[in-house]
Amino acid sequence: MRSVKDHVSPIESARAKASARQDWDAECYARNARFVSDLGGPVAELLRPVSGLRVLDLGCGDGALTEQLAAEGADIVAIDASASQVSAARARGLDARIRDARRLDFENEFDAVFSNAALHWISPPEAVIEGVARALKPGGRFVGEFGGEGNVETVRRALISALNARGYDGAAADPWFFPSDEGYRDMLQAGGFLVDSIELIPRPTSIPGDLGDWIRTLAGSFLAVASEAQRDAVISDVRSAVRDSLQRPDGGWSVDYVRLRFAARLA
Repeated sequence: MRSVKDHVSPIESARAKASARQDWDAECYARNARFVSDLGGPVAELLRPVSGLRVLDLGCGDGALTEQLAAEGADIVAIDASASQVSAARARGLDARIRDARRLDFENEFDAVFSNAALHWISPPEAVIEGVARALKPGGRFVGEFGGEGNVETVRRALISALNARGYDGAAADPWFFPSDEGYRDMLQAGGFLVDSIELIPRPTSIPGDLGDWIRTLAGSFLAVASEAQRDAVISDVRSAVRDSLQRPDGGWSVDYVRLRFAARLA
């Protein structure tokens, strides 16, 4: 398997820089994005039964879903790049560690690697796959769900447009990697995996609170490039641009999520 450390494309480099601007606050995340872990049941089901398995949870967030798997008997190590999220996960009694998923330092240790709603934040994706393969025991499983092609496209386009209108490079502020099912299948296979299942799943999702809270919590990388004085205006422009598509008759908001769910095993 080739190393990707010296083969990062300009697009992947830009994504990585944009992702680094995202500020993860565990309390804010729990308040505005709890639906992310609440809706993680189907991908967790691909991993079950977990009793007795040694599992790496890649991108654990505040550990809400990790805690459920641990309660079912999994021996779990949870990792995340955010110190705030790791602290929240440790408060649940989990073995949670600050780690960069592009530089995993585990070797032949886990029966399975599990990931929910994290992989679209991490570039280059090949580096993650390489590290996962190294961390797994022979025949180990890699099970995950993350944003796929078309995910949150309406809001994403509106954010880019609002930044462009203010003289920023909106596309360069985009941190997300949203692949097609076939594109990610090819990456997994190139990384030494046999793909048992992979599919794109449209999942329009109602969110708690206002769309602005969602943007501040989950799209902070875009806001970070604008001046502090401009950020409320950017959010206002986005709300106006997407209102007809995403605001419900009751005044609440939904976002056009598309998930990429997969199950693979080390060849």
